[in-house]
Amino acid sequence: MHRRPHHPAPSPTPPRRTDRPRRRAAPGVALAVLLPTALGAGALPAAGGTPSPAVARVAAAADLDACPWMDTTLDADERTRLLLDASTRHQKYRWLVEQAANAPEQTVFGGVTYPAQVPCTPRVVYTDGPDGVRFTPGVTAFPAPIALASAWDTGLAQEKAAAQAAEAFDTGKNVVLGPGLASGRTPLSGRTAEYFGEDPLLTGLLTASSVNGLQDGDPERPVLADLKHFVANEQELDRQRSSSDLDERTLRETYALPFEIALAGSDPASIMCSYNQVNGAYGCENSLLTTLLKDELGFDGYVVSDFGAVHSTAPSLVNGLDQELNRPVWYTPERLDAAVAAGQITEAQVDAAAARVVRSYVAGGLFDHPLPAVPSTDASTPEHKAVALRAAQEGSVLLKNTGVLPLDLAEGATVALIGPTARAERTGGVGAADVCSMPWRFTGAGTLLCEDLVTPEDALRARAAEAGATVVVDTGEDLAAAAATAAAADVAVVLGHQRLGEFADASDLHLQGGGDALVAAVAAANDDTVVVLQTGSAVEMPWVDDVDAVLEAWYGGEQGGPAIASLLFGDVSPSGRLPMTFPRLLADTPTAGSAAQYPGTFADGGTERPAGSEEIRRVDYAEGRAVGYRWYQERGVDPLFAFGHGLTYTSFAYDDLTVTPRSTDGDRALRVRFRLTNTGGRAGTETAQAYVTLPGSAGDPGSRLVGWQEVTLEPGASRWVEIVLTEAELAEHRALQHWDDVTERWTTAAGRYTVAVGGSSEADLTASFTVRSTRGLAAALAALREDRAVAGPLAFLLAENVTAAQRHLDRGQDAAAAQQLTRLVERLASPPAGSTLTEAARARLTAQAQDARAALTGP
Repeated sequence: MHRRPHHPAPSPTPPRRTDRPRRRAAPGVALAVLLPTALGAGALPAAGGTPSPAVARVAAAADLDACPWMDTTLDADERTRLLLDASTRHQKYRWLVEQAANAPEQTVFGGVTYPAQVPCTPRVVYTDGPDGVRFTPGVTAFPAPIALASAWDTGLAQEKAAAQAAEAFDTGKNVVLGPGLASGRTPLSGRTAEYFGEDPLLTGLLTASSVNGLQDGDPERPVLADLKHFVANEQELDRQRSSSDLDERTLRETYALPFEIALAGSDPASIMCSYNQVNGAYGCENSLLTTLLKDELGFDGYVVSDFGAVHSTAPSLVNGLDQELNRPVWYTPERLDAAVAAGQITEAQVDAAAARVVRSYVAGGLFDHPLPAVPSTDASTPEHKAVALRAAQEGSVLLKNTGVLPLDLAEGATVALIGPTARAERTGGVGAADVCSMPWRFTGAGTLLCEDLVTPEDALRARAAEAGATVVVDTGEDLAAAAATAAAADVAVVLGHQRLGEFADASDLHLQGGGDALVAAVAAANDDTVVVLQTGSAVEMPWVDDVDAVLEAWYGGEQGGPAIASLLFGDVSPSGRLPMTFPRLLADTPTAGSAAQYPGTFADGGTERPAGSEEIRRVDYAEGRAVGYRWYQERGVDPLFAFGHGLTYTSFAYDDLTVTPRSTDGDRALRVRFRLTNTGGRAGTETAQAYVTLPGSAGDPGSRLVGWQEVTLEPGASRWVEIVLTEAELAEHRALQHWDDVTERWTTAAGRYTVAVGGSSEADLTASFTVRSTRGLAAALAALREDRAVAGPLAFLLAENVTAAQRHLDRGQDAAAAQQLTRLVERLASPPAGSTLTEAARARLTAQAQDARAALTGP
């Protein structure tokens, strides 16, 4: 097995449909293609060739004179234009609300009346679905997204999503509200399990693969994906009445970057805006929807709100919200008419929003492939269940092992399986089904029904029997009885749980149901104690030094039991890696110790909402980009288990690291090459990771993940591993770039970059390369001159130095370029008379010039 994240493993599904090409536009290019006056501009290519039999049947059944938009020989833009040209304004309004858009034969929604829709429009059904087809019988219960992220496998993510799409369509749904992505600002976030962890690159690539799996599966059963939630949606507490207050660089590098990477690698039909405010403006009426998401990142699908996340009519439409989720509240015909009459919105803006929705439905195949008349009640397949099992196995992370695992039991041995989640029957309100998927407040159950759940008890009993061993189960309700059960067994396996989901954040990072005390009691009674965690986020482990092994299994889905059994017995070697940092204590996390940072404060400085108050809670993102592992690196705090950490039943060694080219302009492809050796006695899989630390002038906290590769080796075997960052990946992933607040653009700092490779974010085998350029320095100087932070004779002299330095670099005259940069630093230290130079500008330019010079002469 040899997988690279930059080039996802080929999907087992058919190739992409030709009527949905890449949607990424050049940064800054407005998508005029969606405006009704220019629907032909930049048109999509025609569907191409002969339509499929199913499409041909739908087209044949339609009267093309009455429904010319059903002509499948036309591209999606032209079909959209024809439909909107045939629509009245109030028929166009229907596309701006989920219920009205998706039930064309219905005219009344929540007491709001619309005209009948134009003919030949599809029935569309949305389903929530970050983890699977939610609240639906007859589907596979896949592991939670945090478990999928722990596999670090884009191919597996795509395969799982394709299986989910097939089940969604067969059960009568054709838009999946998922995948979800966030940035892991705090492990207390209630929806941590719903996302892909704390790193922008890992999250962005897994999101792209999930979108491709959902949308590019069986073309006869089309499904659209919806990314959620844009943007800086990092806590459930007061999610509808809080503002995420952050600077532009933090927004760009930490919270928007996963979306940018996902959009570079996939074409989601829609993106959901978030409940929270961003810097005082609600997510669904924030100008970021247009300026950043649509215009700069080139997203040309439609933006849909979260349920109840709309707070206005005109500001929402003007700023980029195309569709209100669920029933009409703010996008009613009455309110839209009033806004048009008042000149607050234009009919062209209404048309543009409607066009985005219609075009997405057409391009995605929803017009041409009706949902089944009778939805399936059994859409899960053996192949889908196999994917669920593999995801649960590869997504489980072995955090600690002193040698007790894999289990090697003698004939007649006894395994004590202890904890309330071991079996189906509930103890203290908790059973195996409660950690199969994320909890759901309204039902008391989970987001997935888990009808075919195999419990840990059933799975371990069956596997132990193969070894001639027996399993004794204790639910852990009585600590003394649990300890006695453990003491009488050859090995004790104790299950610890944490139920964490939407609508509320965790109050701490402890195991629930007295889990910490249960683990401590079992560990005291048996010297061979294995802890299996079934959690949705990181947890503290006050007992970690007293146990022999810790396996994080997350919410493992219906195949969680068999996955745990196969890993404990060594039938499958663990290969998962943490997608988030596990702190020793909650006090070590980036937002701890500051009420302003979490949970946020009110005007009186308090954290408790006054009774009856609708005041917005202000959440200060003062930690900036120091989120996740970068926080721990920047502050020198040792985590309990680092980002990327994960053990297997062997060991690996890294050596002979080289990075080429040794010197670059920042745009050329980079090749990270090293030797990986299996130094243990079993075959195993290592996820070799590469991190880069930027030059000091970039002001970047810690290092950043830039790539990884999964490698399987036999005992004693070695392999040369190469992680290649192509020119496209360097640009699309912003691998070496940082957001420059002065120039208001992405830039690559000149100077020395350090590459580290290893098995986690604590990788310590290093090499370096340099970026030789003065482009960033020149751009910063120009911006500072424009702001009058540098003025007078000094400004002209500095500009001469920068220009001369770049001219020498272009000629390969490094020594001469370094001399110009030295002269520039000297002039910054002693400006000529009549010059203006702020201290901030002096520090900024000095640091950049010194880094640029170091790239030429050494530190």
